Amino acid sequence: MSKPVKHAPCAIHGLLQDLTRPWTLHILYSLCHNGPARFSILRRQVEGISSRVLTERLRLLEQKGFVYRNYESTIPPSVTYGITNRMKDIGKVLGQLERLARKWGLEHTATLAAKRRSHKPTVTSM
Repeated sequence: MSKPVKHAPCAIHGLLQDLTRPWTLHILYSLCHNGPARFSILRRQVEGISSRVLTERLRLLEQKGFVYRNYESTIPPSVTYGITNRMKDIGKVLGQLERLARKWGLEHTATLAAKRRSHKPTVTSM
């Protein structure tokens, strides 16, 4: 009796899992658009994120090679985060997705407005 054939997982599954964790795209967006930042500045730029979650996400992004961490042993120590070349490659794709999302959002808004106009009750005079 033969074993069932296992299909290879989707090639982008792991990548999407990493990128779609809560706050991850917010962090990457900020670093891509605002440039390298220290932790406290990045925390202000990503409104609503806790220090603990920001730390966890930055560690994961550094481990995956999307973000670099530059530590300077000054007093007080200075740590700066920025995007790597790997993230620059992904940033191009994310930029295309953002343009598509904006386009679809505008199309959806236009469709809703057209539906509202076509469903307005008409007033008839007696």
